[in-house]
Amino acid sequence: MKNTLYSTVALCAVISATQTQAQDGPVDLGQLILSGGLTPIEAEAYGRAVSVVTGAELEERGITTIQDALRAVPGVAVSSTGGNSTSVRIRGGEANHTLILIDGVEAAGGGGEYFLSGLEAINIERVEVLRGPQSVFFGSNASAGVINIITRKGDLGSEKRFSIEGGGGFAATGFYSRRDERGGFALSFSETQDFGWDFSDSGGEKDATDRRTIALSGDYMVTPNLQLGFGLRDSQENFDFDSTDGLATTPEGYVVDDTAQFSNRNELTASLFAELTAMDGRMTHRLTVEKTDSDQSFNGFAPTENSTDAIEYRLSFGLDGQTVANADQILNLLIERQEDKTSANPDFSIVAESVALEYRGSFSNGLDLQAGVRQDFNDPFENATTWNLGAAYTLASGVRLHGSAGTGVVNPTFFELFASAFGFTGNPDLQPEENVSFDLGVEFPVLDGRGTVDVTYFNERLTNEITSVSTGPGTFSFENQAGESTREGVEVSSRIAATDNLDLRASYTYLDARNPDGSVETRRPQHEVSLGATFFAFEDRATFSADLRHVAGNLDTQFFGGFATVELPTFTTVDVAARYAISDTVTLTGRVENVFDSDASEVWGYVGRPRTIYVGLDAQF
Repeated sequence: MKNTLYSTVALCAVISATQTQAQDGPVDLGQLILSGGLTPIEAEAYGRAVSVVTGAELEERGITTIQDALRAVPGVAVSSTGGNSTSVRIRGGEANHTLILIDGVEAAGGGGEYFLSGLEAINIERVEVLRGPQSVFFGSNASAGVINIITRKGDLGSEKRFSIEGGGGFAATGFYSRRDERGGFALSFSETQDFGWDFSDSGGEKDATDRRTIALSGDYMVTPNLQLGFGLRDSQENFDFDSTDGLATTPEGYVVDDTAQFSNRNELTASLFAELTAMDGRMTHRLTVEKTDSDQSFNGFAPTENSTDAIEYRLSFGLDGQTVANADQILNLLIERQEDKTSANPDFSIVAESVALEYRGSFSNGLDLQAGVRQDFNDPFENATTWNLGAAYTLASGVRLHGSAGTGVVNPTFFELFASAFGFTGNPDLQPEENVSFDLGVEFPVLDGRGTVDVTYFNERLTNEITSVSTGPGTFSFENQAGESTREGVEVSSRIAATDNLDLRASYTYLDARNPDGSVETRRPQHEVSLGATFFAFEDRATFSADLRHVAGNLDTQFFGGFATVELPTFTTVDVAARYAISDTVTLTGRVENVFDSDASEVWGYVGRPRTIYVGLDAQF
């Protein structure tokens, strides 16, 4: 039976370790959290809260976009104003408090929020969702958490894959890789034409999306001690959207079914790295250069161009005389420079020059520790110091205790500082947001080790929270709120192999997120439940999967009239999917989104996709 409880070791981590295997023999790295520190960390040693969704699981469940994959992750709230504009909030933080990476590179240029839309799931190896402050390792915008989307690199030999699907649109994807013991490359592309739906639910036109993405990556062991690599991704997207009327006097008049509104969005991420091993594997040096460009235009006008350029050097050293890959005691040093720019204000940039230090230790009594500190030298903002601590302890019974504490920082976005569009005026006097957080959890095995249940409590205090304020009818600006914004809650997750043919999964999040005045934060549901099952049949040639999502206690603002905060209706959706291997290379796929055609609204005034049926073919060689 296919095991969806945990993923296998990511190939890129294996490659990084091969340079030390010749001296020390095979290395069993276990499951790694690639984003868990300045270097990958074993899952059992990781004290902070994390969820990993593998590419195999996404296929079995019929999930085709990253935003849909995140809807079932505990502690994560997803809100969409259509298929082409989706925001993600972790543990009650704002959307730009979550840093989204693609293969470790920032997805949004200019340091702002990344709107999920152009990320198909079929060529994804895994998605890591780290909850809690991660600013020590990733700087600004990682105060609530980090989502690292890791693309497929291919296995030894050559791989070819092609898929097509039709239903609520048309999608075609392809993948080719070639790899040997010294390295290889991977090329992927996708073409998606989503026919969309009427977001305003007024019986008007559908808002469609046309998206093309191509990605190329490679790595090569030039010598037994030197590895070079690169990554390149380009995505172009055109989509329709409905306008809004801030002067409306009724709910029906707010979202306007408008056929004239359209947008073009282009994304480019690129990286180069060189990693050198020294001292018989006890020390590694890694130099990385990264670039992100995000351009977006509306209705044919000139685009706003946002960019991020970063260069970083990382030194890793095994303190106990072992290689970096095998060390129980390891020290990591990071030196980084990052610059964010935008064409909306070409005379202004945000520069951060940073130094970070991380210690990790694993002890024979089952205790694992992780500690880090970072100093950001910012221009033009004040300098920032962040820290974090994490610990995990595994008992003889298999019960694992874990906990963490830390701080994070988020710089104001260019839009918040200098906006002059959509009725908004920026505030150049804004200060960075800062938070302090802790969590405590316990993970225990069930059914003789066939599954686990994890329960985690989290608590956060945020100061200088930036919020939008009305400056008149249909006009807004931004300000730092005085006092503390509070977030606390409970995350529960479980994965169980109930039988040899049946996998079960479940998650629940309770969240209480409030502004300094005690009011509830919007677009952060108080209760979210996810239940799922995957059944394997016909000697694993067929899989049948179902996922239920229930959302309650979600508040949002009516952006008209008195701008009242209202509770959105509770909703429950069910998605089903099936796969059947017609041959050893060709698989028939089918799925139904929103089987019972439920009214599901994550943002006030916008409705979710109605029941939609898809059928496709997936070929692998």
